[in-house]
Amino acid sequence: MASLAAESTARPPLQRADFGRVSVFLGEKNGKYPDGNQVMVRGSDTLVALDTPIASNYIGPAFDSAELVVMSHVHEDHMAGLHRLPHAPVHVHEADLAAAHSWEGLAAAYGTAEAALPAMLAKFESEFFYAPRPDATGYGDGQVWDLGQVRIRAFHMPGHTAGHTALLIEPEGIAFIGDIDLSGFGPYYGDASSSLGDFRRSIARVAEIPAQVWVTFHHRGIYTERERFLDDLAAYGAKLDERDGRLLELLRSSPKTLEQLVACRLLYPVDYQEPWVVDCETRTISQHLEELVADGRARVDEEGVYRPA
Repeated sequence: MASLAAESTARPPLQRADFGRVSVFLGEKNGKYPDGNQVMVRGSDTLVALDTPIASNYIGPAFDSAELVVMSHVHEDHMAGLHRLPHAPVHVHEADLAAAHSWEGLAAAYGTAEAALPAMLAKFESEFFYAPRPDATGYGDGQVWDLGQVRIRAFHMPGHTAGHTALLIEPEGIAFIGDIDLSGFGPYYGDASSSLGDFRRSIARVAEIPAQVWVTFHHRGIYTERERFLDDLAAYGAKLDERDGRLLELLRSSPKTLEQLVACRLLYPVDYQEPWVVDCETRTISQHLEELVADGRARVDEEGVYRPA
């Protein structure tokens, strides 16, 4: 069972849960976006940080002495502490490597419209301490980091990003499952590098990782009971079918183009404004429409108008 303690910080203390050589520092509201949960792994040879959320800036020496960073994937909220570790090697799945190397690479992975990029970069720099890591190196599925008395094993779980990866810490049996975050919002696959089909497969596979504890980067935090983990995983995956149903409901009310469906919003409230929202909604809805047409539940005419089949 984990022992809980408060870590002294410049803001309200972070809760800390320890599992042998693994420590989890819970970000604000259990790591709810824009924050996240920080996992630290203490090998006999190396101290490793798994991702670097905003919370990492308030941990102190227990984070700042990290000698290696292994990223589950590359997004601004996972890079928010990298500026504190300028000399630590950063390892990123090879499919996300270009996004780690430069702002141009990250912007391409997001696929955000050119006009929105300056505002997006300014937001990332001011709110997430964003700085690219051109020194980052790539890893692949099945990569193992032997840290002395503890290992980290990579399970490639794409969908959220092309390189999204779950990281299993052995022998503790702790799976850091990144942004398969089991949140009420549901899966996010709105980037240019995202894939709804891959995300469906990753949700089905993540339960097969041989773990006893599961840690999400966002919101849910730590699971120590497999039954509760599986229940929340099922509810999370069900969001995909709920989104199918919502789109079909919109089409039943009247035939619509992709642009009209985007204006209705599938993920975000109509009045929610961020630089990436329209692009994210467009890619998300497009992927669902492709599946609905492919399996015969919807059809599209030559003018790009969708109807239920």
